[in-house]
Amino acid sequence: MTGYAYERAGGPHPTEPRATVSERPARQGAVEPELNIAVMVERDDHGEFLIRELQRQRATVRHVWPLPSQIPLQYDAIFCALSVDLPQRIPWVPGEPSSALILVDDGKAPLNLKLIHNCAAHGLLHYPATSRAIQSVLMLAREHFQYERRLRGRIEKLDENLRTMRVVERAKVLLIRLKNLTEDEAYGFLRKQAMEKRVTIAAVATAVIDSHDLLS
Repeated sequence: MTGYAYERAGGPHPTEPRATVSERPARQGAVEPELNIAVMVERDDHGEFLIRELQRQRATVRHVWPLPSQIPLQYDAIFCALSVDLPQRIPWVPGEPSSALILVDDGKAPLNLKLIHNCAAHGLLHYPATSRAIQSVLMLAREHFQYERRLRGRIEKLDENLRTMRVVERAKVLLIRLKNLTEDEAYGFLRKQAMEKRVTIAAVATAVIDSHDLLS
């Protein structure tokens, strides 16, 4: 097969009849049907087993090989062969992943712990893999990824709150100096203006600061 990458859309194995989601038997602990998974490993016996096991968990599976120069971003989870240049192929910075990344170690080379650390992955799967290992590492990697995303959201919210506090404090200082108000009166003024104009206090505080800077 020629071309940039060989891709195969998820679905039953070619030797098996195609079945709709409703026709497939329910499996305890199966992956949610809408999960979109990329498998970026060599399609040997181990790779075929990995793809089939993920398909059996009702995930949409796409095989991509050879490994692209940059890992694509449109997947919920990515099983990716561990290679020495993998950190350079990951498009996101550590701590801000776009997908749950699971490294796949074929066991052909000594385990490189520094390389694994530099990939900042959410899970590690060793060959030969078992059904239980694949299901477990996917579940844990997804939970790790979602937890990391929630933490990042909280940090961003805290940063925004801190910026708002700084803007409000600066506006209060200006009001205290220019209108001879107390600190409580200055805050009350900002709050009243925000309620009347149906905007945030930060927006009013920013307007006060901008007006002062313009007039100055």
